[in-house]
Amino acid sequence: MTVINHVNVAKQANVYFEGKVISRTIHFNDGSQQTLGVVLPGEYIFDTAVAEIMNVTSGSFEVLLPNKSEWQTVPAGQLFTLDAKVTFKIRTHEISEYCCEYK
Repeated sequence: MTVINHVNVAKQANVYFEGKVISRTIHFNDGSQQTLGVVLPGEYIFDTAVAEIMNVTSGSFEVLLPNKSEWQTVPAGQLFTLDAKVTFKIRTHEISEYCCEYK
């Protein structure tokens, strides 16, 4: 298990899609933030406000990235990047987790 040290964690969760996607925001001393989330099986559409790096930490996602027509599989241990102000889709067939870093 990887541990993130020296952070503050928001007590209230970010809850999306009727509780099927839940994350917690962690705040670093330098002012940066990341979210740690859990995604239940299903298909979801997200928008980005800023650029993001999505690291899949358990399970697997299929992602449909902006301006792409084919789904890409991203298993645990791999990541994908997103530009600011884009829409993308995620689907999973198992409970999966991620860490999202904002740029």
